[in-house]
Amino acid sequence: MSSASPGSGRKPSARDRLLTAADELFYAEGVHTVGIDRVIERAGVAKASLYSCFGSKDGLIRAYLEDRHRRRRERILAAVERHEAPRDRLLGVFDALAEMAADPTFRGCAFYNASAESAPGGVVQEVSDASRAWTRRLLTDLAREAGAKDPEALAAQMVILYDGSTAGARMDRSPAAAVTARTLAAALLDAAAA
Repeated sequence: MSSASPGSGRKPSARDRLLTAADELFYAEGVHTVGIDRVIERAGVAKASLYSCFGSKDGLIRAYLEDRHRRRRERILAAVERHEAPRDRLLGVFDALAEMAADPTFRGCAFYNASAESAPGGVVQEVSDASRAWTRRLLTDLAREAGAKDPEALAAQMVILYDGSTAGARMDRSPAAAVTARTLAAALLDAAAA
């Protein structure tokens, strides 16, 4: 009598369970603070599953950060696409941040958090650098579309605003810093396009 579609109710794959457990634990407590045994226990899988799915803890950290980047990118692009006017599209980046910061589980930037506890040159730096490069490209493209005379310079300012408001939102446990950053970004954009 079940109206469930075929395949519904099936247990997520070991890979999905490991990634979900890693996401919860790494984001809340840190990529190096959380041992692999805790992730395995939370996921309810055998240790061999971790190694067959990710190869190592570094492989799991990479997958966790890449998934964080994918979800962040989707949220930001969705906020940008809500608008047609180039100015509003750029400011939409800060709307997305305010939405993320309003979530009670928000703990700041996953990349900053992971970088703060990692040595230079590893998987965390590699994935974090790629994520930051994407953010800079997006802000540069949006600044160009919005008519900034020097899109790279405006994007550099926007990155600083974004970073600072992310930290402020985390420390204050409030999206207010992101809302303030949006106001400052609008003033910078107006000056850059004048």
